[in-house]
Amino acid sequence: MLGKLVHAACLHTSAAAAPSCPEPYGEQAYLHPDHCDQFFLCTNGTLTLETCENGLLFDGKGAVHNHCNYNWAVDCGSRKFATDQTPLSTPGCEYLFGVYPDAAECSTSYHKCAFGEVHQELCEPGLVYDHRIHGCNWPDQLLDSCNPEAVVGFKCPQSVPSGTVAARFWPYPRYPVPGDCHRLITCVDGHPRLITCGEGKVFNEESLTCENPEDVPHACRH
Repeated sequence: MLGKLVHAACLHTSAAAAPSCPEPYGEQAYLHPDHCDQFFLCTNGTLTLETCENGLLFDGKGAVHNHCNYNWAVDCGSRKFATDQTPLSTPGCEYLFGVYPDAAECSTSYHKCAFGEVHQELCEPGLVYDHRIHGCNWPDQLLDSCNPEAVVGFKCPQSVPSGTVAARFWPYPRYPVPGDCHRLITCVDGHPRLITCGEGKVFNEESLTCENPEDVPHACRH
């Protein structure tokens, strides 16, 4: 049914002449077989041809804006563009929609652009923006531009005493974060990473693991 809908809609010059939607209620978006920047939208049985905003494309997975996804996240395959894809740039935004660094190198924040307006987003503590993945990453994954010790505020020791709890985790030793019960530092290839326990757990400095608060002694119990 969906294939017939898309094929028939492509043969008509106006949405009014197009066939009815497969579903009479709700909102459904369908891939355009020829164009990567357009899609068919059914809203309570009404079919319309939609065009993604500048910087966005359609893949059936996007929810950035009007069912479209960032252009770097979409594999168009054999689909072409129905509209001009020239960037409509504004200060801080190459396209009207996109994700961009807010500094030349090693930044703990980035820009998220929507309709050409810049919104600053912060990485989780201990992470930095990685332009290759358009998101945040460990600073030791960007050693050409980042110093993990400066980002995390910790220098990994070259060894740990044998027989200690820390030695059990070698070559990825763990350390507490002073004044922070919900995070720990682990060293990977000699570089520090700040890890969040998550799920309401806290770091136990005796076992060097994240546990339920009631199982953790001393100050981190609360």
